[in-house]
Amino acid sequence: MKENTWFDPFFIFENLSEEDKLIQKNVKQFCDTELRPNVVKYNHDHIFDKELYKEFGNLGILGSTIKNYGGAGASNTAYGLINYEIEKVDSSYRSSISVQSSLVIHPIYEFGSEEQKNNYLPDLISGKTIGCFGLTESEAGSDPSSMKTTYKTTKDGFILNGSKNWITNSPIADVFIIWALNEKHENNSVKGFILHKGMKGLSTQSIENKTSLKISPTGQIIIDKVFVNNSSCLQNTQGWSSVFSCLNKARYGISWGVLGSATECWLIAKEYVENRIMFKKPLAANQLIQKNLADMQTEINLGLSSCLLTANAMNNNKNIINAISILKRNNCKKSIDIVRDCRDMLGANGLIEEYHIMRHLVNLETVKTYEGAENIHSLILGKNQTGIASF
Repeated sequence: MKENTWFDPFFIFENLSEEDKLIQKNVKQFCDTELRPNVVKYNHDHIFDKELYKEFGNLGILGSTIKNYGGAGASNTAYGLINYEIEKVDSSYRSSISVQSSLVIHPIYEFGSEEQKNNYLPDLISGKTIGCFGLTESEAGSDPSSMKTTYKTTKDGFILNGSKNWITNSPIADVFIIWALNEKHENNSVKGFILHKGMKGLSTQSIENKTSLKISPTGQIIIDKVFVNNSSCLQNTQGWSSVFSCLNKARYGISWGVLGSATECWLIAKEYVENRIMFKKPLAANQLIQKNLADMQTEINLGLSSCLLTANAMNNNKNIINAISILKRNNCKKSIDIVRDCRDMLGANGLIEEYHIMRHLVNLETVKTYEGAENIHSLILGKNQTGIASF
C-alpha cells in the first residue's frame, strides 16, 4: 500500500469540495495560531476574550451558511467542519460559534422580519455584536414546555417576566433571543423575542464556579417586567417547531464538534504511546493499546461518515430530525468514551493540563448534557419510530 490511509480510511476529507477544504484549512490555521497557544491558561483562569467574535466574523464562521447579510453562504458540510476544527481546541470555543450561528443568527434569519434581519444580522455575522439564546430554565431543562417565563400582551407590545439559567454568552451578550409562554402557560403559545442589553428590567449574572467549559462565559438572565414592542417579536415563529429547528441546527454542529475533541485526544494518545517506553518497548507495542487505538479510529470515522451523510441530506433539504438525534446521542457518547480511554493510556500524565485530555473530558461531560441528553434523544427516536410518546 503506497499511501497511509489510517487517519482517513473512508477518504472523507480527501473527497470534500474544494471550497469546503479551503474553509477547513483556514479554520485549522486560525485555531493553531490564535486559539491553541493560550487555551490552557484561559481554561485555568476562566478567561474568554470577547474580541474573538470579531476575529470569528472576519474568518466568516459566524452564520456561515447564511447567503446574505454578510454571511459566507457556505455549505452545511463546511459548518460541520468548522465545529470539528474549533472543538479540537476546546468545546468552549465551539459553543461560542454554535450559539451565535445556530441559536441567534438562525432564528432571526428564519423567523424574523426583514427589518429585524437588516437590523441584527450584519453585526452578528461580523461579530460586532454577541448573542445568546434564552430557553433553558432551572426547572425546565429537558422539558422546555414547563418554562415559567411568560409574556403578557399589551396595546403596544409585550411585557416579559421570568428567568433563564445556564445560558452561554449571557454575561457578555448584546442581543438576547428569549422564548416565553403566554400568561396562561399554554403550551402552544410559545413565542420568541429579541431583547438587547440595557433594556429596563433585563439583567444577567455570571455562573463562576463551573468545573467544565471554563473558558465559556455562562450565566443567568433575569427578566423583570421587560417591555418589548411588537417589532421585537419573531412574528414568523410556528410554535415549538421553531424552537426545535434552532436546537437541531446546534445539535448538528455539536455532533461534528465532539468528534473534533475525540480526534485531538486520539492523536495525543497515539503519539504518547508510540514514544513512551515501558519494559524496554513502546507502550504502542502492547495488544490492548493497539486495540484501543483501533476502537478510536473506528468510532471517530464512523461518526464522521454519518455526519457527512447528514450534511449531504441537509444540503438537499431532506428531513434530518431522526439523523440529528442519532448523531447527538451516538457521537457524544462515543467521544467521551474515547477521551476517557485516552486519559487512561497516558496514566497519571493524562491529568496534566498541558496534555489537554482531562480538559476535553470534563468539557464533554457538559456537551453530552446540553441540547438534549443521550436518554432524551433515545425517547425522541422511540417516539418517532412507534408514534407513541413516552414523555
